[in-house]
Amino acid sequence: MEKEYKRLMKRCISLAKKGMGRVSPNPLVGAIIFDDDFRIISEGYHQYYGGNHAERNAVLSAGEDLKGKSIIVNLEPCSHYGKTPPCADLIIEKGIKRVIAGLIDPNPKVAGKGIEKLKNAGIEVITGVCEEECLQLNKIFIKNQIKKAPYITIKTATTLDGKIASSSYNSKWITDEVSRNEVQKLRNQYDAVLTGSSTVIKDNPSLTCRLKNMRNPVRIILDTRLTVPFSSKVYNDDGTRVIVLTGENTPSNKIKACPKNIEIVKCPLKDNKINLNEAVKILYDMGIKSILAEAGAQVNKSIIEEKLADELIQFIAPKILGDKSAVSFVEGFRRNKIAECNNLNIVSTKVLKNDIMIVSRFSE
Repeated sequence: MEKEYKRLMKRCISLAKKGMGRVSPNPLVGAIIFDDDFRIISEGYHQYYGGNHAERNAVLSAGEDLKGKSIIVNLEPCSHYGKTPPCADLIIEKGIKRVIAGLIDPNPKVAGKGIEKLKNAGIEVITGVCEEECLQLNKIFIKNQIKKAPYITIKTATTLDGKIASSSYNSKWITDEVSRNEVQKLRNQYDAVLTGSSTVIKDNPSLTCRLKNMRNPVRIILDTRLTVPFSSKVYNDDGTRVIVLTGENTPSNKIKACPKNIEIVKCPLKDNKINLNEAVKILYDMGIKSILAEAGAQVNKSIIEEKLADELIQFIAPKILGDKSAVSFVEGFRRNKIAECNNLNIVSTKVLKNDIMIVSRFSE
């Protein structure tokens, strides 16, 4: 039975992923209704923010009486009214006898209340199936709920010797087209992509998601003195939200000269640069729940030093620059002993066409 639960939970997770890029700030959720022979009756997933939850979609797509059936879901069914009615109430109403949940909802409005309601109605509840996979799936939502802060991932593309550009700042292309396509998928998964003014000036990136049927993330530029030319691609008025974080002492006449499609946000400074700790709090209050940092060595260094990074995704190409003056993906701090290094835990590794993709999580 445990084996069957795990099989179905993995299917739930696959269903939930279909909502990537569309459900934020809600969690990714999939649900499957099945009978005692583990025959799947119906499936559903949370498709977009404000839409039906996964459990309700699974119920609506079922073509038979659900009394005595079971439902498996990667996150505890909600017990409160939000954009939609409580899923726990719907499960009780339909006479479902068993609920298998991968994870207790960290949302204080739920946090075990859905399970308690189900149990009080005489429904058997099983939790913790594929818990680690369920945690990884909703890592963004979990951090949002527990720490009230955005989930921040640093993305890099490096040579084998850890360089993101040559000493003349040439960086196109270190990784191949397959790796760059993976980056497009990542952009769809995050609320926003963040970079620094130096990267925009040197590389003039678009920071868009160029894959079909996927949305562009919010573009965030750290520009302490508003030095980025207005002709830069990141400023294109393509309907995407653009936020520029600038210093609190930036002159008003400079701000007034900015294109109308840009949101200018003044931030406190630290060592004459944007105070990232304060900036991240401001962004969270502006609705930015997850950030993919695609920046240069100094911004990466600041994010790591301020302990703001949750994850590091490295695309490593089988190339060697061998130039000590070439640009590393992080620069500006020095560890004198190996024991002083920042420690990360590898979450996954994936061999692409020519490159390797490594996902690591920063230790608490």
